[in-house]
Amino acid sequence: MKLLKKKKELYDDSWLYILILITLVILSQSLKNYGFTISGISLSYGIFILPFLFFIPNYILKKYGYERSIVAISGSGLSLVLFFLIINFSVGKEINMLDICGDFLGYVGAQFVGLTIYNFLFKNTNCSYILLFFMYLFDLIVFYLIYTLFNMNLLLTDSYWNGYFLTLVLQSILCVAITYLDKKTIPGL
Repeated sequence: MKLLKKKKELYDDSWLYILILITLVILSQSLKNYGFTISGISLSYGIFILPFLFFIPNYILKKYGYERSIVAISGSGLSLVLFFLIINFSVGKEINMLDICGDFLGYVGAQFVGLTIYNFLFKNTNCSYILLFFMYLFDLIVFYLIYTLFNMNLLLTDSYWNGYFLTLVLQSILCVAITYLDKKTIPGL
């Protein structure tokens, strides 16, 4: 009598992670106008969510492949623009294309740069903790670089650079935790 082994069905639940990414993108936009102060420097609560926005597409890449990560980034970028348009329309505010471009291009550009680097590290190296940490930190720097190019009027304030470096310091602490999570993630492909 032969014993037949059941074939384990693979269920593609990447859509859950894509939905989480879209939700976090909308949450980060919602929190952008709410902040706190450290040593006289005003920071947004959204800075605590931003590192996770770079972790989730990398997680999707590791578990489901590059194509699913592209879908996640594209969907979340589109949701960012739609949320921005809906909120501005609902409150009767005039739509500023520079705000949309700064947020969208900063987010999507940094995501694609980060995903490309992560894909290279994942396929060609052993992805040490230090490489992953610096990759996440580089993702954040690229995001702020592109975002700042579209919002140059922020540079006129005296506290911009203090806020910039304080933001990166706080986010680098989160990057340590995200690096640990990423290293413990078991590849799915």
